[in-house]
Amino acid sequence: MWLWCVRPVARAGPCPHTIAGMRRALVLACGLAVLAACAASTGPAVVVATQAPSPVSASAASGGDVPVGTAKPGSPPTAAPATPGSLDWRRCGHSLQCATLAVPKDYDDPAKGLIELYVERRPASRTGRRIGSLLVNPGGPGVPGSYMAQEAAGYFSSTLTDRFDIVGWDPRGTGRSSPIVCTDDLDAFLTVDPTPDTPAEHQALVTASKTFGEQCQAAAGGLLPYVSTYDSAHDMDEIRRALGEDKISYLGASYGSSLGATWVTRFPATVRAAVLDGASNVNADEATDLRQQATALEQSLADALGACAADTKCPFHGGKDVAAAFDALWARVDASPVPVKGVAGAPDVGQGVMFYGVVSQLYDEAFRPQLYSALAALERGQGRPMYELYQSYKTSGGRFPHELDALTAINCVDKPGPTDIAEIDRLADELAVLAPRLGRALGSGYVCATWPAAPRPFTVTGKGAGPVLVVGTTGDPITPLTSSRALAADLEQGRLLTVEAKHHTGYGVNECATRTIDAYLTDLVVPAEGTVCRP
Repeated sequence: MWLWCVRPVARAGPCPHTIAGMRRALVLACGLAVLAACAASTGPAVVVATQAPSPVSASAASGGDVPVGTAKPGSPPTAAPATPGSLDWRRCGHSLQCATLAVPKDYDDPAKGLIELYVERRPASRTGRRIGSLLVNPGGPGVPGSYMAQEAAGYFSSTLTDRFDIVGWDPRGTGRSSPIVCTDDLDAFLTVDPTPDTPAEHQALVTASKTFGEQCQAAAGGLLPYVSTYDSAHDMDEIRRALGEDKISYLGASYGSSLGATWVTRFPATVRAAVLDGASNVNADEATDLRQQATALEQSLADALGACAADTKCPFHGGKDVAAAFDALWARVDASPVPVKGVAGAPDVGQGVMFYGVVSQLYDEAFRPQLYSALAALERGQGRPMYELYQSYKTSGGRFPHELDALTAINCVDKPGPTDIAEIDRLADELAVLAPRLGRALGSGYVCATWPAAPRPFTVTGKGAGPVLVVGTTGDPITPLTSSRALAADLEQGRLLTVEAKHHTGYGVNECATRTIDAYLTDLVVPAEGTVCRP
């Protein structure tokens, strides 16, 4: 299964999150991202806009060229149809401009037609000090990037919003840019037992994965070969051209680091500055990714359980051995899933639901109170709180219900992994030893093994791009510091900034991180080798 790689966002109210995927296309290839909210976070407070993807047209269902549709009530007005190579900006809300950009579906064969990218811009507040445009991406893959322009004041410091036009776009296959919509019943895939104990349970996982791929092929088969990060990096250059800038700046979080690394490698002469925050190890194979993530997630969960054990007021404490209680609960829902009362059609809480519910709360230590409460309720036989964490993670709190569809499609063409079921099973066995609590569930995924589109992996080097700032956080469970360190080493002039925090991504976590990243983007000041930002 894949987990979302998205920068968590703190806000008041119920929690969504960021991890998820479709067992192995689901396993964490830095995939889907919900905006984890809940309680207070060390990052900037953000309320994510409620903009929803436009309805899927008949051409979208067939994978053809997809025009931008009509937005739902409360969304910014739909931009005018795109003219190839141009951005016809229109006002679409307070301080926002919207447009669409027509780009080739297949850059190697433009005769195959165009698709339209939905783009939003928040112009610099201080036009007299404007530097240029800052392209931004929140991660996923699968998350529409336009909302980062909408919520720029919450995501970024005034230093950046004063001096840059914040430009966010929905990458191809997401949001309003020819969205990939495979199914309206993700529960059929995500709730399958991720730790099969019998041949029948194992076959159910394989069958669910294959079925999902078949549904994607039927719904968007014509687009599936063209949603790779390689293609999206080319889209970035088309956006730059349409903006009329010879060189441009970029800030990408989580999966956005993979996109940024691909862009700086493909178009190095156009790079003014690039920040790759919560960076994933783009050049590593899938097995290495999973080993690193399994280790980091297991440690994050152990830390969370240890913190509960040390606090008698923790809802899951109850005077018991907290770690042993978690293990017993994990085994209990496997043997006898817990019903969810009061929610029509909700799946029982088995290990599939519990896995996503738990992992969603590991993105930031500020989310732990919700985890403890959900575990305590589940122990009492009440499945709804854990189900709500799972549901919020699955749909980004209802904001982007098809992130997982796009996540899977992008991940499977970027880094497909092994196609042999037995090889996947051997890796799952290895992960189960490496991470006894979460490793088996993380490694049990077969979607990409039978994916209907050919892979298009790409090696990043950053050659000729100049200094690229890579940000890694010491307690990041989704893109561990080891992966960020590896990416910095792979880039010709990669410079690692380490941020001490138990948090996915580093920008906004503390004043040092924000100040250092801002100085690089505004004044091109590269931090000294070995710089560490501490609380």
